[in-house]
Amino acid sequence: MAARLSVAPMMDWTDRHCRYLHRLLCRRALLYTEMVTAAAVVHGPRERLLGYSEAEQPLALQLGGSEPELLAAAVRAALDFGYAEINLNVGCPSDRVRSGAFGACLMREPDLVARCVGAMIEAAAGRAEITVKCRIGVDDQDPERALPEFVDRVAGAGVRHFAVHARKAWLDGLSPKENREIPPLDYDLARRVMKARPELSFAINGGIGSLDAVEAFLVEGFDGAMIGRAAYQNPAGVLIDADRRLFGESRRVTPEAAVRAMLPYIEARLAQGDRLNQITRHMLTLFQGRPGARRWRRILSEGAHLDGAGPELVEAALSALEPARRAA
Repeated sequence: MAARLSVAPMMDWTDRHCRYLHRLLCRRALLYTEMVTAAAVVHGPRERLLGYSEAEQPLALQLGGSEPELLAAAVRAALDFGYAEINLNVGCPSDRVRSGAFGACLMREPDLVARCVGAMIEAAAGRAEITVKCRIGVDDQDPERALPEFVDRVAGAGVRHFAVHARKAWLDGLSPKENREIPPLDYDLARRVMKARPELSFAINGGIGSLDAVEAFLVEGFDGAMIGRAAYQNPAGVLIDADRRLFGESRRVTPEAAVRAMLPYIEARLAQGDRLNQITRHMLTLFQGRPGARRWRRILSEGAHLDGAGPELVEAALSALEPARRAA
């Protein structure tokens, strides 16, 4: 599903607690789960892997895998959870993903990806859109050939929406972190592929850190822009004004209001057995660049992991912001 703004799926970051916070900051952006392997969905604890709060919608599930039948079974399982979009990961360069023969290495196998998405589309039976997130190529591939050939082959199997991380992935020689930073961005290639295929929709991803950049890509003709690390490292700075600027809504929440709205959620999750630090680790950068941000982080970092820590610690950290703001 094309969305003007989306927050990228990020391993160890975009869990349900992170997404709940992001949804409080921005009502309309499309949120993604962390990548979940098809095998885990089929054989593992589905409620833990796929469960979410309805407040997180619109929400897409990202799957990892390279076996058509297993991916189809994972899609059928996910349908019961109400995901409107299920995305296949063809972009992650991590060692764990490579050892499973999926993720970015699938850029070399567009025919296999086509079989995978074809099976996923058949399994979805119109109840969820199947999309793909990909790189522009891997290792010694020529992106000028690899990306358009990949898109055309996968689109031929029925995929209509692609999220393109506009960097090559170097699976041989670069770490996952380096793969997010070192390979140069090639927005021009993604732009040319997008413009040559008006029947498809494209979201651009990679190195996008502001709403100004998002708006510029939308003006150029991209259907959407996907923000990754910037939305996590400075969530208020990136997401708070998105509803107004990108979706024409008058709503604009403050970080303080988002924290207060998190408190009932925190209480409910603690009652279900979660620990406070599992939730507040996603909130540490909420006041990035604001007076008192260091104090906010310190209070949560030092106290949230302790036994019995609860909403009152978050309220104390929020109260500590006020003296710093007055001093500034």
